[in-house]
Amino acid sequence: MVLFRSSGTALEVRHRHEVLTIVAWGHDSVRVRAAPYRIPAESHGALDRPPATEPPVVKTSDRHAVFVHGELTVDVGFDTAAAYPEPLLTFTRTSTGAELLAERREHFWMPGARVFQGNRSGAYEIHQQFAAYPGEKLFGLGQRTHGRLDIKGLSLDLVQRNAEVCIPFVLSSRGYGLLWNNPAVGRVEFSENVTRWQAGQAREIDYWLTAAPSPAGILARYADATGHPPELPEWASGFWQCKLRYRDQEELLGVAREHHRRGLPMSVIVADYFHWTAMGDFRFDETEWPDVPGMVEELAGMGVKLMVSIWPTVSPLSEHFAEYRDRGLLVGSDQGVEFHQTIQDKGMAVPMPVAFYDPTNPETREFVWDVVRRNYLDQGIDVFWLDASEPELNPAQPGNLAFYAGPGAEVATIYPRDNARLFAEGMAAAGREPTVLLCRSAWAGAQKYGAAVWSGDIPATWQSLREQIRAGLGVALSGIPWWTTDIGGFHGGDAGDPAYRELMIRWFQYGVFCPLFRLHGDREPRTPTSYAQTGGPNEVWSYGDEAYEIISGLLRLRERLRPYIHEQMRAAARDGLPPMRPLFVDHPGDPIAWEVDDQFLFGPDILVAPISGPGQRSRPVYLPAGSRWVDAATGETVDGGTTRDVAAPLDRIPVFTREGADLPWEPA
Repeated sequence: MVLFRSSGTALEVRHRHEVLTIVAWGHDSVRVRAAPYRIPAESHGALDRPPATEPPVVKTSDRHAVFVHGELTVDVGFDTAAAYPEPLLTFTRTSTGAELLAERREHFWMPGARVFQGNRSGAYEIHQQFAAYPGEKLFGLGQRTHGRLDIKGLSLDLVQRNAEVCIPFVLSSRGYGLLWNNPAVGRVEFSENVTRWQAGQAREIDYWLTAAPSPAGILARYADATGHPPELPEWASGFWQCKLRYRDQEELLGVAREHHRRGLPMSVIVADYFHWTAMGDFRFDETEWPDVPGMVEELAGMGVKLMVSIWPTVSPLSEHFAEYRDRGLLVGSDQGVEFHQTIQDKGMAVPMPVAFYDPTNPETREFVWDVVRRNYLDQGIDVFWLDASEPELNPAQPGNLAFYAGPGAEVATIYPRDNARLFAEGMAAAGREPTVLLCRSAWAGAQKYGAAVWSGDIPATWQSLREQIRAGLGVALSGIPWWTTDIGGFHGGDAGDPAYRELMIRWFQYGVFCPLFRLHGDREPRTPTSYAQTGGPNEVWSYGDEAYEIISGLLRLRERLRPYIHEQMRAAARDGLPPMRPLFVDHPGDPIAWEVDDQFLFGPDILVAPISGPGQRSRPVYLPAGSRWVDAATGETVDGGTTRDVAAPLDRIPVFTREGADLPWEPA
């Protein structure tokens, strides 16, 4: 026997110990939750409140229910002929009746499609199983290093790691988007025979599904459900200069002054880690940075903002450590002491254990922000780099963590989102406009706090550049419109090596069309991680005359493109449409556009085809059907729906603009 109960925007389904709810959650969208006995009262997922929407139409009978909500119909079947029947959901497009996605049992006997295996703690290992479909393409799931855009066929961990950003949202070529609204550590398998989501410890199954009629519509519905990003501040679209690391105030100012002397554009320069007295103090070391307000004022006079690196780590030598510890503001441990990383911070003769603050705790957010406000914001600094915010664990055992929000196994993946929340709420409380929070990790909903993801500590290799192209598109399709890489890669790179100079040029040519435009890296000669390290030269004039001429031209091109970029950023804030996106988002009716994974659109009017191999001086470029395209280098107009071999000498990559677009490609 199955019991149905409908009320307003929801349908409740009960069978044996399981309760399942289907709730209208935005246009053409539903939220599905299931648990033994009762739905938990508290959720730490990304779905705070349902967007305004029309009411669904619900029809029930003894063994069947239909929930119709715009273009999404949910059919709840109960097959009494099965040995162990259970309610099974099928999602179809209302206007056509086409199946989008359907639950499938793990076994014809048992278990079923929704599995709860208790662990005697009140939580469960959970599985949610769906059918797999031949020819389906799946995109998103955050930022990964596997080098794929289409993630169909992959098995992926749901955990935060350096350069692996877990945002459990996928967009399907079948016409739906699905958010696994569960921050537990787990795994997803997009196999040929089945799709299965799994969490090692959770209280419920919780997912959201939309059937908006286009990829752009799916992204818009997803933003409605999880939060729209703010508009990108005007200063943030320019060039960001960074290296590992400027050791003191005079070194940093010297670079900014040289940029200014050369007439090179710069919007942001960065004071990286170890500028502080100790981790957790969140203030400049006065012996190295004696006049922070004066430095900020001089930079502002050159049109440059200062960004500071803020790690969520707390040294036992911090002036605030006792208060963090005694007020319960640190991430706890299921077993062992409250230290989860090792590093050689200021005052340490050798690497020592450090703790992490717990941003899921409202008191922690209030305390940390008060320190940041006094030591940075009140000094004129309002741009924050939230590094190591997965958090970066050693050893990497998130299940051993204990948070205010719950056990690490159940909630660990929300750490970077709530870390961004700390700073967004603090800025709002201070009456300040949203800023850019450069984060090494994120989770669903982080975009509404102004989280800008970069791709982490990646190698300085051609293979890594190829991976970034797909990684950036994957995270864009996961709801994060603000993204960038360390131009040139992070780990390594010799500024005097001609081979590396070629890679740097190609990476800059790609980077000028990323949502954020940022140079960073730990160049040769490299030194062990500690407060004494600095890294080799990493300024645009460090790579020789030929590279300097090309790169300086790219900096000026970026300046000319900034009005266009802000048009796209306004669209991102309004519609959830990322400026950097795969071809199929704008051309869903073109089958080839769904296949191309090494080109992208930068807004609707610029098509970019990066060069990602040494010595490569041409490449094939596919031009999507439905438009005519203009070669930015030659001015030639070409019909869409065609592939052309395009020249790519060292000073340019293939770029096409949509016919009729008014873009300042050449200097005035």
